[in-house]
Amino acid sequence: MLKLTARQEQILNLIKDAIQNTGFPPTRAEIAAELGFRSTNAAEEHLQALARKGVIEIAAGTSRGIRLLESALSSHIPGIQMALPHPALMQLNLPLVGRVAAGSPILATEHVEATYTVDPSFFSAKPDFLLKVRGMSMRDAGILDGDLLAVKKSDSARNGQIVIARIGDDVTVKRYKKTSAGIELHPENPDFSVIKICDTVEDFALEGLAVGLMRNWA
Repeated sequence: MLKLTARQEQILNLIKDAIQNTGFPPTRAEIAAELGFRSTNAAEEHLQALARKGVIEIAAGTSRGIRLLESALSSHIPGIQMALPHPALMQLNLPLVGRVAAGSPILATEHVEATYTVDPSFFSAKPDFLLKVRGMSMRDAGILDGDLLAVKKSDSARNGQIVIARIGDDVTVKRYKKTSAGIELHPENPDFSVIKICDTVEDFALEGLAVGLMRNWA
């Protein structure tokens, strides 16, 4: 059992909860606000300590570049079994979805560009397909142009979750918010505008929830 301080345990649980609820880890600012730190530097120091103890991995250059490692999953998160099946039995074959025609299923054969074999432990929930991110509208959530977003199919979402939505021929990745006036799709980049969906908008559908991210670091 890894020896963590009470504060480190608290931050580890916060990261776990964020991944379970939204599919993504929190930012330093969100950790600082949640735990009452005066600056993000305190959050960063605790994250670096967790990384040194081998329970998380930090990716440079992204605000949400935090990944729980197996030692955290097996030793600190309730409900996760320590005995894992053979790696060969754990692999997922996920289709990579390209351009989607309006009115047709997102996983239709003609939309699938390739198939990737991946380790399911990379994701907060079992994904159904991968979607190649186009553009930088979700940059501040750590989702960049060219990333492969892991998606779990769902036609509903909670406020704050990152969703994959279809509007006509366009499939977009945004943060979901439902208000009394309708649905809003929020970017994570101030250079982009909020998309407002009202009852008069046709060909709108939620296709799924973001549950993880794959990136080619080469």
